[in-house]
Amino acid sequence: MPLSSVRSYLTVARPVRSEVEVKRSRFVCDLEPVSTEEAARAVIERVRAGSRDARHHCTAFVLGPDGALQRSNDDGEPSGTAGMPMLEVLRGAGVTDVVAVVTRWFGGVLLGTGGLIRAYGDAVHAALATATLARYELSVILTTTVSHADGPRVENALRARADLAVAGVDYGADGVRIRAAVPPDGQARANGVLAELTAGAAEFTLVGEQWVRMEP
Repeated sequence: MPLSSVRSYLTVARPVRSEVEVKRSRFVCDLEPVSTEEAARAVIERVRAGSRDARHHCTAFVLGPDGALQRSNDDGEPSGTAGMPMLEVLRGAGVTDVVAVVTRWFGGVLLGTGGLIRAYGDAVHAALATATLARYELSVILTTTVSHADGPRVENALRARADLAVAGVDYGADGVRIRAAVPPDGQARANGVLAELTAGAAEFTLVGEQWVRMEP
């Protein structure tokens, strides 16, 4: 069964940090890719532990290929002025499997409700502006075993194709085991390619589905 009705999603490729200053208050946003709520909360606690002198550590995260799990926290700021604006920026950017932590050092000037909403949202916007995005696609994972004599030739031919990604190659006593990732509707096409390369001696077997990071 498919993991999700969603076939692709965007996330941040690696952690980034950015800072905005509003009326002497500093807002530092840590934006990181995560795949579970446990990982998101670990990032939050790590950032909090590294900046105990800050007044607030407001958070938002979106998880799952369809972005179904969403959480936000104002961490002592007036309700709705921090975590929710941060979450709205993440949703607006169309990213998931990501956590944002905005750490605020108070500068002595009250910003008011509107000022806080803008500042926390702008901090996340700034982080996203510097982030590299990664796209993941749901792929079917196939496997086949070919002879040692055919292995290198078949592997090279498969790697040269744009509609198929070689996910792994193992040389064993019984032959060369090749794992390939293709789009959900690509198994028949992959088998046709393999049949041509091996004169019909080999075919792919479906082993499951997996989210695969696509190269830009």
